[in-house]
Amino acid sequence: MPHRAEAEALDRADPLAGLRDRFALPPGVIYLDGNSLGPLPRATPARLAEVIGREWGEGLIRSWNDAGWMDLPARVGERIAKLIGAPQDSVLVADSTSLNVFKLLGAALALRPGRREIVTEADNFPTDVYVAAGLADLLGQGHRLRRVAAEDLPASLGPQTAVLMLTHVNYRTGAMHDMAALTRAAHAAGALVVWDLAHSAGAVPVDLTAAEADMAVGCGYKFLNGGPGAPAFLYVAPHLHDGLRFPIQGWLGHAEPFAFAPDFRPAAGIAAGLVGTPPVLGLAALQIGVELALEAPMPTVREKSRQLGDLFATLVARECAGHGLRLLTPEAPARRGSQISYAHPGAYPIMRALIARGVIGDVRAPDILRFGLTPLTLRFADVWDAVAVLREVLDSGVWHAPEFQTRPKVT
Repeated sequence: MPHRAEAEALDRADPLAGLRDRFALPPGVIYLDGNSLGPLPRATPARLAEVIGREWGEGLIRSWNDAGWMDLPARVGERIAKLIGAPQDSVLVADSTSLNVFKLLGAALALRPGRREIVTEADNFPTDVYVAAGLADLLGQGHRLRRVAAEDLPASLGPQTAVLMLTHVNYRTGAMHDMAALTRAAHAAGALVVWDLAHSAGAVPVDLTAAEADMAVGCGYKFLNGGPGAPAFLYVAPHLHDGLRFPIQGWLGHAEPFAFAPDFRPAAGIAAGLVGTPPVLGLAALQIGVELALEAPMPTVREKSRQLGDLFATLVARECAGHGLRLLTPEAPARRGSQISYAHPGAYPIMRALIARGVIGDVRAPDILRFGLTPLTLRFADVWDAVAVLREVLDSGVWHAPEFQTRPKVT
């Protein structure tokens, strides 16, 4: 692709182009961080104003019934289920991703009482690892967490493995696991699988049912565009619902929460995964983002993601050669999520220089430049322009300037 005009032609032919206008994107910004915080849907402020002004302001406590607040965790969960190939009554929106990892790991370990091992990828997202290690210590029954290289995962599963815990798309490199193959390997060893879909839901095709996945979690603020700190979701396959016990038991997970009984009796199925009062404002915002994601056919989203990644990699190889960028993301489209990552010793100051010029990506320690490719909002011309700015930053050496050397609290 020798000319920017060809990128513009791809934008004109893009079947997802109309969805970009449904988001409030600031002028002069190329946003390549939707894999960390999705942009604001234009419909969200009005919906939140309605919830605050009418449902809360006028309806007051009556809105738990009249506005259906109490049903939001299941109702939004049903919509997310359509994005991840989950059956009815198997997805619930509640709590944070970290809390849901704890709840699902605890439930999975209880279903494998004779086993003491949690296996995960060495490069898994840190919070998942922290939660798993903390739970193993808390149980005090000889449980342990094993971290192994991605290529060694199938061979690492054995008679002591209770749970295989993996993030579908690696947060640093963008490498994507074969969910179906690894789930089969875990089942062959007698283990359950907990999948983290934080970088998958709404971005890449996911079919939990076809993969025979056991459990899954995911967050609402990345590709689902639910806003900062949006609530997360959890999934449990229906065949595991009978006898399901979560390690945190809250009043809304009770079979009759408003009976206020002194002893806990779990609700049927996934509903037992509720703990505390639903975050109504967060759920209302997340519902807008999920509905937008559902408007885009996933095969179309995936194809555009592939094209954006190919274009980005091709342009960087051509325009930024000799500057020490090392591609970390798999070149094969089937093996990568909707991001592209490069290693460079100056990743932090380079990214700060890019952000100062309106190209917003992020950095992951120790040296990774990470660029999210969000098909609902990103244009092919944006990719072209972003790489042009990256080349200017590298050619000029401006990233060596003192103002770019300090690291902000959030990177």
